[in-house]
Amino acid sequence: MTELKRIPLAGVIGSPIAHSKSPQVHGHWLKTYGIAGHYIPMDVSPENLESVLRTLPKAGFVGVNLTIPHKEKVMGIADLVTDRAILIGAANTLIFRKDGKIHADNTDGYGFIENLKAGAPHWNPRSGPAAVLGAGGAARAVICSLIDAGVPEIYLSNRTRVRAEQLQRDFGNRIRVFDWVKAGNMVDDAALLVNTTSLGMIGKSELRVPLDGLRPHTIVTDLVYTPLKTKMLQTAEEYGCVTVDGLGMLLHQAVPGFERWFGKRPEVDRATRTAALR
Repeated sequence: MTELKRIPLAGVIGSPIAHSKSPQVHGHWLKTYGIAGHYIPMDVSPENLESVLRTLPKAGFVGVNLTIPHKEKVMGIADLVTDRAILIGAANTLIFRKDGKIHADNTDGYGFIENLKAGAPHWNPRSGPAAVLGAGGAARAVICSLIDAGVPEIYLSNRTRVRAEQLQRDFGNRIRVFDWVKAGNMVDDAALLVNTTSLGMIGKSELRVPLDGLRPHTIVTDLVYTPLKTKMLQTAEEYGCVTVDGLGMLLHQAVPGFERWFGKRPEVDRATRTAALR
């Protein structure tokens, strides 16, 4: 009999996790490229995270994605952490190395920039300030990637100002903080507007930041992808702006992990988007 190779396993860990679109995306790529592998959702509570992560490699897992509420906690569990994950303060992609060590990275910023390039290919990072709404983990990844891309200044506003000020301390003098009630003022001079909050998501409150300062040259992107076209994006389109929905960020951030786990760099195309929306 021919000896079969061990089938590589990967997955996404969160709590809750049933809503995740990642299994659809990775499953599509595995089928498309004819790879013998599996990617599964796993609901794991915070108190069990470390024991589960230490056990998975023994069961044939080559890595996992992490989502809420584990992205920060895993920083204290991983044996090796990339510089960008340290700067962001969270990890979303783990590689289980052959030497038994857990390697943690953050690909959210990469996913954000690649989505922006795909949806607004004429975007020039040096064309002007970026206005960022929100100061959570997603905002940290976005800000880190914008600084790396060469954006000259970042306007930042959050409902709780102290959280925005913490990001200003962490990322330096390119960050300028605005009070939430004055967040609309950031829009006037911004070349790029980014919503990193959950406002506007189905089941959440609407984003009520005034957008009358938008100009046709402003690029507007929303990390929310349920609905795909949020009211912010609808309003931006009415002002003639180029808009980029948030689904692409989810797809692009998955690329580096899939490549490391399964040995094939996947393409984010129309079929990938369709698979995510099933």
